[in-house]
Amino acid sequence: MTTDTICAIATAQGGAIGIVRISGPKAIQAVSAICTADCNAFDANTVHFTRIVNAAGEVIDEVLVTVFRAPHSYTGEDSVEISCHGSRYILSKVLELLITNGCTLAGPGEFTQRAFMNGKMDLSQAEAVADLIASQNVAQHNVAMTQMRGGITTKLHELHDQLLHLTSLLELELDFSDHEDLEFADRSQLLQLAQSIDTEITHLSGSFAAGNAIKNGIPVAIIGAPNVGKSTLLNALLKDDRAIVSDIQGTTRDLIEDTITINGYLFRFIDTAGIRATSDTIEQMGIERSLKAAQKAQIIISLSAPGTPFIDIDRQDNQHIIYVTNKSDKLTDVTSDKESITISALHQKGLDRLEEALTDIAAAATSQAATDTVIITNERHKQILDIASQDIQRAIAAMHQNLSGDLIAEDLRLCITHLSDILGNTITTEDVLSNIFKHFCVGK
Repeated sequence: MTTDTICAIATAQGGAIGIVRISGPKAIQAVSAICTADCNAFDANTVHFTRIVNAAGEVIDEVLVTVFRAPHSYTGEDSVEISCHGSRYILSKVLELLITNGCTLAGPGEFTQRAFMNGKMDLSQAEAVADLIASQNVAQHNVAMTQMRGGITTKLHELHDQLLHLTSLLELELDFSDHEDLEFADRSQLLQLAQSIDTEITHLSGSFAAGNAIKNGIPVAIIGAPNVGKSTLLNALLKDDRAIVSDIQGTTRDLIEDTITINGYLFRFIDTAGIRATSDTIEQMGIERSLKAAQKAQIIISLSAPGTPFIDIDRQDNQHIIYVTNKSDKLTDVTSDKESITISALHQKGLDRLEEALTDIAAAATSQAATDTVIITNERHKQILDIASQDIQRAIAAMHQNLSGDLIAEDLRLCITHLSDILGNTITTEDVLSNIFKHFCVGK
């Protein structure tokens, strides 16, 4: 992969300045071929004024060229960044000239993939680059920066060293099993260490709930009987006509999702089908989806209206329910056994109280990010941690049963291998890497 020299536009279209990135063994040579200066004479990490010219000697643009030399660059290769004017024509001409002089267009995430392949960062840090680019609020930014700076890496290295120590003690026990007078580790001490490791892995895995809420938005399901104003409430919160509003029961038959930031917290609202007894097969399917969405949501807004009771639903662990009475303009008397927030979604009255309640829950739900040095936001990491937890728990069960040390050590080695998958130490297949980097933007 690194025998090619790649190039790409690294900035969004429409800005005053555009940056073209080049990386690979012929990066400096290729740029020298299209500008009036000899970039080979430039020192590393220096910026120089020059002009980009075509084969006929015509000036395309006056630019600044920044040179980075291997291995001290983002990718670990010789790299150059050309800062030119942001004209679409100029940027395309610069790319065209580079390709003519031996460069190839970079694929999505190829610069970061090269950084990973060249040991400039591990896989968890590479994934954090995409999260940092996509961050839309301070919480997302902070979590991505912590991960990119090696927060998860440090924690996993600590767990790796503890597991390696535990495995070594067990293997020493096996090597000297014929010497009954030698004892390298008490089984109770080994068990205590294994349980401590399991607690750490479980805690990391458990942080995904808060991390996912920060990254993708706290899921909020709006449930209620037909015609209580669920779609109207969604539109009012989003300040957009996202859902169709009608007096006809059963209008909303599928889930409608959208995200919005309220007081600095990202929420993912889900408008659901009205819950009622019905013989309509399609509507029944919508109701089933509504109930499933409510089970997965972190917050449930249970909406009612005058003359319509709240829908009772079994609350899951760590799930919050906000009872809201809609259509306050038609409300004459409150006769509910639920303490609720009274609003008029149609006239957008009382929404500030609902937003305040949502913010309070979000602040508590994401507080872990402020106290924990490491928080998991990546679904791939979560799945691997759960597998590693199963490995260590099998080892713990084997210790309780006083099984042979070689069986216990095998589960510990599996745990080490799975944790290494997060950092990319054991991932070598091109398909896996391509799947991770394909969601990156071109130029990064």
